[in-house]
Amino acid sequence: MTDWPSGTRSDRLTRAMRNLLPLRSTPLLVLVASMAVARGRDVNVRSAYIQDRPNDRVEQLFVTPDVTTVLQFQQSCDHAGTKMLGWEGRFAPVECVGKRVLLEPLQALEPEERFLLVVTLTDGTEVPFTLLAAGRDETRWPDQQVNVFLDPDSRDALQAQLKETRERERRLEEASYRHYKEDTADHALAKLLVTGAINQTSFVERKKRIVKSEDGATIVVRIYGGKAKAAVLFTVTNRHPSKPWSLAEARLVTTRPGEDQRPPFLFGEARPFALRADRDEIAPGETGNIAVVVDKSAFDTESGLVNTLALELYRHDGLMDTHVLLERRLARE
Repeated sequence: MTDWPSGTRSDRLTRAMRNLLPLRSTPLLVLVASMAVARGRDVNVRSAYIQDRPNDRVEQLFVTPDVTTVLQFQQSCDHAGTKMLGWEGRFAPVECVGKRVLLEPLQALEPEERFLLVVTLTDGTEVPFTLLAAGRDETRWPDQQVNVFLDPDSRDALQAQLKETRERERRLEEASYRHYKEDTADHALAKLLVTGAINQTSFVERKKRIVKSEDGATIVVRIYGGKAKAAVLFTVTNRHPSKPWSLAEARLVTTRPGEDQRPPFLFGEARPFALRADRDEIAPGETGNIAVVVDKSAFDTESGLVNTLALELYRHDGLMDTHVLLERRLARE
């Protein structure tokens, strides 16, 4: 996301709606031209159910300068009666656009900071919110859109609750299936690599290089060959003074003969692999490991054998930090 200059209410509403579009909607030409390739991100849309007396409950909102937060109500808001305490210099002016309220931080909030927002609706109802700094924890992920329901028993609110229940069930099923898939020998090998127990495997180091990423991380890349398998160990040292580093996505795809061996590999076929990390995020000044194990069967596709697979790592902000080319001969040894 980008900090946008100030503009009219309609301009800012348009920009806020853009926040709700995944990065995969970026034109292909822009993706190809960019030096750092961006991956799509999940949109954080949730609902807030304010019980019988709105003034008795203060809903928390998590904000960041990277995201314009949209509050969606069931009725129009009163711009004159909607206020935030102490916003000057920290937030753009709060805007009411029909049934929506736009919140745009100008700078990151400190963890201990709190800002009180009171939204006044056209019927005089006042709905308070507490604004806090967003974080990496799932419970503090930046709010992009919050659908506010004052009557949790209304038709719209019940439909939203049903949709959220189905979404939770889907995520639980995916998590259960992922756990089942990750209970493999390759995942066990990857766990040995991240814990430093390389001597308990048949892997032999074949290549090593050091990459310095744009966000200040130093990544030591070690490529291994083994019995019918290849592996890569990424040792990441976060040198950013204040921001944690975390992995958003790893991607293994085929490459075509004669294809430019530089990323992005946009048209490759996705191939299976096993991944293990020794931590969810790496704090400033700390070091963590990520291991990937690839079975030789990954080189055997429906179109036939491929000689090279491309492994790409995308960090938390959606940008690619590094990539590795794995040759099929690594898995023959």
